[in-house]
This record gives sequence, C-alpha cells and structure tokens, in this order.
Amino acid sequence: MNLFASAFGIAAALFIGYLMGSVSFAVVVSRAMGLKDPRSFGSGNPGATNVLRGGNKSAAVLTLIGDAAKGWLAVTLAAWAAQRGLLPESAIPLAGLAAFLGHLYPLFLGFRGGKGVATALGVLLALQPWLALATAATWLIVALVTRYSSLAAILAAIFAPFYYILGDKVAWRADALTISVIVFISVLLLARHRENIARLLAGKESRIGSKKK
Repeated sequence: MNLFASAFGIAAALFIGYLMGSVSFAVVVSRAMGLKDPRSFGSGNPGATNVLRGGNKSAAVLTLIGDAAKGWLAVTLAAWAAQRGLLPESAIPLAGLAAFLGHLYPLFLGFRGGKGVATALGVLLALQPWLALATAATWLIVALVTRYSSLAAILAAIFAPFYYILGDKVAWRADALTISVIVFISVLLLARHRENIARLLAGKESRIGSKKK
C-alpha cells in the first residue's frame, strides 16, 4: 500500500469511526422507549449510569451495550479491512480512538457527549479481549465494593495501560501505537471525570442506583 492510499485509508477509518462514536445510545434508547432525555436530569451526562438514575434498568443496559458495541464495531471493521489490504494496520487502533472521541464530542449532539467508559471498553474488547476482561473486572470489583461508578471507571482507566504493558509477550504482542491510543483514552477518561474526582474527595459523589437531583 503506497503512502497516499495509506493516508486516505487512515482518514477514512477516522471519519467512519468518529461518526459511529457520535451516535449516543443514551439518547437513542431513551427516545425509543419514551423516556426523558438523559441530558435533562441527574448529571446531564448521556451515558448508561445517568440513564439508570432515571429508574429504567433495561434502558441503562441497552445504552451500555450500544455504546460499547460502537467502539467494538469501529475497531472490528478496521481490522477486517486491514486484513484484506484495504487499510494499513495502524488504522485499527486509530479507528477505536476516533469512535471514543465521537462519543465524547458527538457531531449529532453539538459536540457535548458522555464520558466514554462503555465505548472505551468496546474498543479494548476489539483490540484485545483479555485486556478488556481485566479492565472490566477492575471496574466491577471497585463498583461492587464501593458502589461508586465513577471511582470504578477512574481506577479501570488508570490500570488499563498497565495491563496492556504487563500482558506483552504473555497474552499479546504490544505495539507503540496501540499503547499510545490506550494511554490517550485513559487520560481523556480521567479528564472527563474531574468533577467526579472532586466530589469523591468531598464525599458528595452519588452512588450507583441513587437518583441524583
């Protein structure tokens, strides 16, 4: 693949990944089920946790699955195209990053999106399933023990890059671009949770299942 074709392929993967990430399943599911817009209550965040605050567990689960699926699909489609010589290998993790950025800054919602936890997990699942499992297990353990979704997400984001590095030559072959993408996603996740961090330190953070006014 020549330089022009490679650059065009990467640009296409970024664009498609971003558009996929821009679909907010919190809003789509809520509208389809006749529920309140998740941006109008609680934290105002269009994500599964805030949908759960609205009292509908089914909608929250569907939101979680949808937001994770779009991250997974963006990477999977790029990998499929790369295997057939249509895209360079570097487009695979970049497509996942684009989907994640699309969720954070969605074109269809005026660039005001969610925090990206589920989408990031979907990206990791497509890149390395065992990495996603370790990261999800970290989230689940912290969430069950503390009942703080935000704290679980923060710690999972911190540990994900270390899991990827530790798994090198054991469960997978690490590469510089993928670790850079994972680190960047983790940093953005932490930045999106800065208000949660402040509330956690102040003892004012809402727990899972609570209805935040």
